[in-house]
Amino acid sequence: MRLLNVEAVLKRENVQQAESEHDILEMLDDGTTSYAILSHRWGVEVTYKEMIGLMKMEESKRDEVRKRYGYQKIIKSCELAKKDGYKWLWIDTCCIDKRSSAELSEAINSMYRWYQNAQICYTYLNDVDKPAFPIKQDGKKFAKSNGWPEWYMRGWTLQELIAPKRVEFFNKDWVHIGNKQRFAPTIEGITGIPCDVLKGGLVGKRLSVADIMSWAARRVTTRIEDRAYSLMGLFGVNMPMLYGEGNKAFRRLQLEIIRETGDHSIFAWNPRMPRTGSVLAEDPSDFLGYGYIQKVEPDEFVDKLAKYVEENGLGTPQGSDILGRNRRAHQRKLAALRDAAYSQQFHTFTISNTGIQVFLPVIPHPESPLHFRAILACTYDSRLVTMDLVSTRTSLDRIADMRTTFTTFPEFKTLHLTHHQDVNEKCREFTLDDKHASYYRFTRRGTYPHEFRGNAVTLSSLTDGLVVIVYANSDTRSRFAVGLGYYLGQGWVHIVCDERFPAQDEENTNFGLRAYDQMWNARVEHAQSMPKHEDDTYEHHDHHFTKHAHLPRSIWAARVVWGRWDIGNFKVMVDVEQCPGCCDGPCRWTTVDVGTFSPHMLAKLTVCVIIE
Repeated sequence: MRLLNVEAVLKRENVQQAESEHDILEMLDDGTTSYAILSHRWGVEVTYKEMIGLMKMEESKRDEVRKRYGYQKIIKSCELAKKDGYKWLWIDTCCIDKRSSAELSEAINSMYRWYQNAQICYTYLNDVDKPAFPIKQDGKKFAKSNGWPEWYMRGWTLQELIAPKRVEFFNKDWVHIGNKQRFAPTIEGITGIPCDVLKGGLVGKRLSVADIMSWAARRVTTRIEDRAYSLMGLFGVNMPMLYGEGNKAFRRLQLEIIRETGDHSIFAWNPRMPRTGSVLAEDPSDFLGYGYIQKVEPDEFVDKLAKYVEENGLGTPQGSDILGRNRRAHQRKLAALRDAAYSQQFHTFTISNTGIQVFLPVIPHPESPLHFRAILACTYDSRLVTMDLVSTRTSLDRIADMRTTFTTFPEFKTLHLTHHQDVNEKCREFTLDDKHASYYRFTRRGTYPHEFRGNAVTLSSLTDGLVVIVYANSDTRSRFAVGLGYYLGQGWVHIVCDERFPAQDEENTNFGLRAYDQMWNARVEHAQSMPKHEDDTYEHHDHHFTKHAHLPRSIWAARVVWGRWDIGNFKVMVDVEQCPGCCDGPCRWTTVDVGTFSPHMLAKLTVCVIIE
């Protein structure tokens, strides 16, 4: 590694004497050299080229460099190092020649080790102006970083906090305000990193991949690739730098981790919004809240798997017979699970371009031969973590948790899990005709959870896709939401009316999100309640289905008409009609035969739906 010569830097600063590159920076072995290191937030910094060529610059340029915030950090850090008896200092801004991609890649791959081997790490908190370590959250002062100094929210500073044995904190005026050992409990509360890790590092700790990932869940980096590169040292993996690859960097990181460990918790993540079919997380934020995931060793997994089978009534023998054949068969199945759990295959992952080959206990879906639940060797709150999957032609894709009661006894199977994004995604297009709703001045006021424009939206078979459209009439303060969903290959539509009396248009967002949550939680029921076309013959191609719901405090009802005219895709009409109030209460779908009417002529129909 290239290190600053503390004496040479300070001498140049004091006597204004030109020094050679060798005098200022020198290549040394981090394993045998005693040195200090700096951790900080970047601002206007000084590069390697500027640092070695400072005295060769024109005076005006040299003065500009010396006045920089970054140059003052170099000088202050050198002064601290000299005071503490260190001859060498490393700072990422000026000790790496970033003009060389090879040198930058080597530095990033070595950085965790460099911080780990440093005798002391000076941590500069540039937004702390008080002479005391911040121990209380201050949302006003640190509004952009969750109420704490911004240093805690940056991606690269995670390893800079964990790796060094000794970390000393300084405020913006370089006043010493504390150290990692003393304030470990406070730092644990801020970062989620356990005290024993803060005080003793990662070595010897029984930490899961999900646990470590959760520490980075809220952190940010300037470049998206650094979300992955800044974590390599924490997992002890190396990979080349490919700036410009975007989110693929995090996928590559996970594949490298899988090659190094048999930790199933790398699959123990859950995004806030439904995701496409890869079993790999898209970003560390997918692990938010999963800091308590624990790895399970074979002995423990066997016991927990047997308990999982018992608690969920999986394959429980029905009835009894004199010879006890059912119960003996059940015991043989448990013994088979035990043998498989102890096999080397269970903790071995194989990666190829077609997927990640794993050996896991799986439970088939009771209603679909293509859907499965896999059981992982990790726990959350002492319960085994599971992952729901759907089979495609070549591999298994991850889907959102299925709200289904599984009953079949699990069996170990060799699975090929998708690790590319959107590889096996099946999509369906919903065409929306809502122009007739505007007749009564009901217009679109928002779509949730994401925005779409126009009259078509595509939903994925892998994510239990759902989009909610809010319609409102500002004059009467009436509104309703229509949900378009896709669950286990079944498209569905539902209406939710706002029972409240909205005070202002700004509340449309709250209503939309409430409607989304309500429909998402009931997506299984909505999909199962959808009417089915009896077949695809010409005889039934004109069968359509309608449902409407009365809008509270009004003479109107919101109505949807559901039809399937194009193979694989769906068309939905949204309308508002006058209603005398006969439809209060839950409603159901009604079949309408419109004969030769086109979908756009459905607006002329007036149907009074029978209420259950």
